[in-house]
Amino acid sequence: MTAETVDAVVIGAGPNGLTGAAALADAGWDVLVLEEQPEPGGAVRSAELYPGFRADLFSAFYPLGAVSPAFAALDLESHGLQWSRSPNSFGHPLGPADEDAVVVAREAADTAADLERRCAGDGEAWTKLVDQWNEVRSALLQLLLSPFPPVRGSASLLRALGPAEALRFARMLALPVRRMSEELFGGEAARLLLLGNAMHSDIPPDAPGSGVMGYILTMLAQDVGFPSPVGGASALTDALVRRGEHAGMQVRCGSRVTAVDVEDGSAVAVCTASGERIKVRRAVLADVSAPALYGTLLADSAAADRARDDLRGFEWDTPVVKVNYALGSPVPWRSPSLSRTGTVHVGADTNAMARWSAELSTGVIPESPFLLFGQMTTTDPTRSPAGTESAWAYTHLPRGITDDESADVLAERVDAQLEAYAPGFRDTVLDRAVQRPSDLESADANLVGGAVNGGTAQIHQQLFLRPAPGLGGSRTPVGKLYLASAGTHPGGGVHGMCGWNAAAAALQDQKRTGPLRRGLHTLGRRVMS
Repeated sequence: MTAETVDAVVIGAGPNGLTGAAALADAGWDVLVLEEQPEPGGAVRSAELYPGFRADLFSAFYPLGAVSPAFAALDLESHGLQWSRSPNSFGHPLGPADEDAVVVAREAADTAADLERRCAGDGEAWTKLVDQWNEVRSALLQLLLSPFPPVRGSASLLRALGPAEALRFARMLALPVRRMSEELFGGEAARLLLLGNAMHSDIPPDAPGSGVMGYILTMLAQDVGFPSPVGGASALTDALVRRGEHAGMQVRCGSRVTAVDVEDGSAVAVCTASGERIKVRRAVLADVSAPALYGTLLADSAAADRARDDLRGFEWDTPVVKVNYALGSPVPWRSPSLSRTGTVHVGADTNAMARWSAELSTGVIPESPFLLFGQMTTTDPTRSPAGTESAWAYTHLPRGITDDESADVLAERVDAQLEAYAPGFRDTVLDRAVQRPSDLESADANLVGGAVNGGTAQIHQQLFLRPAPGLGGSRTPVGKLYLASAGTHPGGGVHGMCGWNAAAAALQDQKRTGPLRRGLHTLGRRVMS
């Protein structure tokens, strides 16, 4: 029997793998995507967990996807993708008794007016921040999402701001989010907008790097909202699959890759659990975690021995516990402003967020967890029958605590937290399904121990240090082998750029020209406006 041979194998059909595969197929390569699970998507999948209710099983809101240069270049809208967003992007009540929670409205002027009502001067500060965002948006996204070092993005940002303002802007981004929010706003409501978004990652609010996350997500919320695909997260995956197949990509599910064969320092084939050995002419893109690539798939490679030494300090992000709800009626929030809001940050004012972060850092299961709450029918009315709500909440266990018992304890505390902010919430629940860290990992091997970010987002494991010193970027010590997952820069979030950058590196190394290489020169201009 003759072994199958293709130009490139992509390991994993998550958004990064599918994006990289489509880019290579566009360049004329023969590309095969191998996926362990019975369906593609990785952590971008949805399902009907209760009759008539469509639930997103992992990720749900995609502000980075809406501005992704890769998704824009692939023109996913022409392959069926439609975005939907809620009237208010997100909100953050000050506490359980808050009947007037602050929200980010669709129009910046409305958000500013609400902030000014709460604290004199904060409306003007918000307007200035949005004006600044509009000025730096394209250059900053190019800087943050393109391969490191981001020469083109840095130059664009410098031109946009000038040397003096660029230095001030760089200082602002380097601030911990608590300090950033205090410098920008006088009132707690406005500060919470930044702080709550910073907590989407595992960076403590007093640590450098948290400010970047808070700023980016808050400004994207005002810019493009927190959009979700019409029909569920799987609609984004379906569009990526259709786009890649349009260019000739093949996807083969139920095919777990067990090894990457290396000869003379380069990847030459991949082996699967079913005994197949598929040869590659040009590249292997691995949309897998960094520890899985170097610790399992390259187990017999000398290059992997060196890489494993570099990965000794690798740190996962904190485990996630997610609770999915089918609600028979809208959430009975104390604050009416939250009823038109897609994402709600629940459970913490400024000091409570710091305490929650400290509990996670010290191994304490939070008694009063900070959580993200998604109202999916509010965002996309196709998700459940009229007058109902498909919703979810997720929060974190301390790093290293992943057992089912602890997860169930935390899930009960999530229910209690929601009841405190929305009395009568429990009475609306038709059905409830908990996804523990073990459930997340069994459904997607990249979500090790319930970590959803591919490794901590803290500064010591970002940029050229991601996934580890000496292993930064998509290129690996093995020729023709590229890391294409969230384990490499620019990291977590559904934007496809890890796969896009890996495909760009593979094409560059093969000295190939094509649509992707030409497109790299105009990434900044391809960012969606």
